[in-house]
Amino acid sequence: MTRSKWTSLTDAQLLQQCEVDTYRASGPGGQKRNKTSSAVRIRHPPSGLIVIAEESRSQHENRARALKRLRHALYLKLRNDLPKETLTTDALRDSESLRSALEQNGKLHLGRKDPRFWPVVGLVLDVLAVQEARVSEVAGLLGVSTGNLVDFLQSEPKVWEQVNILRAHYGQKPLHSG
Repeated sequence: MTRSKWTSLTDAQLLQQCEVDTYRASGPGGQKRNKTSSAVRIRHPPSGLIVIAEESRSQHENRARALKRLRHALYLKLRNDLPKETLTTDALRDSESLRSALEQNGKLHLGRKDPRFWPVVGLVLDVLAVQEARVSEVAGLLGVSTGNLVDFLQSEPKVWEQVNILRAHYGQKPLHSG
């Protein structure tokens, strides 16, 4: 199964593929926290991803947070193979996730809470992987400026970290946040 199939599943369907553990988290929270197993660890064996959430004293809230983190991790950590014919500006701009995300002036400007953010992150990281993490080439393919792409990638620290992991993989120098 590919990332796009996993990310299109409902929460219930995605959870069916997962192993969910609850445990007692350490840290602040006092007596109540020490008596309840409210921390949640979700393992997604098909992808090998593991996420945790232990901020809340509510197991239900932590399960929802962990599931959201799993969806984000699918976009961050798993790359989709892109056929050569899709690596043109026209084809990429016609992709559903990018087309809906570009503003009228052609800029990529999405907040992390926008539901379109993570699918676009996945696409951009896929193109970066194919282009050996050369940001200016990817910006050109996406039809946005290099500065606009860098600003988008810097808007979420985990995305920025993943960009630099890709760059290191291809022997590129890390990008510094500015």
